[in-house]
Amino acid sequence: MDVIYTIWLRSIKRYIRSKSRIVGSLGMPVFFLIFLGFGLNSVVTIPGAGENYTEFLAPGIVSMSVLFTSIFAGIQIIWDKQFGFLKETLVAPVSRIEIMLGQTFGGATTAIIQGGIILFISLFIGLSFPGILGILIAAGFMILIGIAFTALGIAIASRMEDMNGFQLIMSFLIFPLFGLSGAMFPISSLPPVFKTLTMFDPLTYGVEGIRFGLSGASQIDPFVCLIVLCMFSVATIIAGAWLFKKTTI
Repeated sequence: MDVIYTIWLRSIKRYIRSKSRIVGSLGMPVFFLIFLGFGLNSVVTIPGAGENYTEFLAPGIVSMSVLFTSIFAGIQIIWDKQFGFLKETLVAPVSRIEIMLGQTFGGATTAIIQGGIILFISLFIGLSFPGILGILIAAGFMILIGIAFTALGIAIASRMEDMNGFQLIMSFLIFPLFGLSGAMFPISSLPPVFKTLTMFDPLTYGVEGIRFGLSGASQIDPFVCLIVLCMFSVATIIAGAWLFKKTTI
């Protein structure tokens, strides 16, 4: 546990010290939230969400912030490879699984902080306060999204050496994940083919879980969302641990 905590603490300290990273990571989510929220709020009506499009959009943007921050946390693995830190860590008498878990929990924590900031901003631009229980439910799903996609990012980064290549692959991966998650439009309005694809997108269940916490309504049963996201989180952690164990320097 000391190893996991130490690596987790390193990730948190690096995040807190990088003010430009914090501000930069907020740019796109805030842009979507303000311009789409205010721009479409008066012309878009979402079934089950009344006339407030901002309340429908906010859970999706929170999920987007957590997704982007968590999955790009894997770049830290490549960075550590290039600067020799990972080599020093791997030759230490500690388990590689502990190292991977420390990286995963550290990346997930920074992602949750980012998501929490977006959630806080949302409360000032149209999102009604959902109550303490709603916040806790949303936070629980944010944690699962953060852990699952940080582990996925680490799994991919473990097999790569080039930082630019990792960024391209992640960009190619995250935009379909976000676009098919129902973050900006109701799943029920999609054509059958895209609705099926949406059901295979793990982020969909995170978005709907957060939406249930923040608005009390979701298009998928929240217990189903919880089960699917837990299973996906376990699968990515196992895959990430297995690939990280095979990492060579």
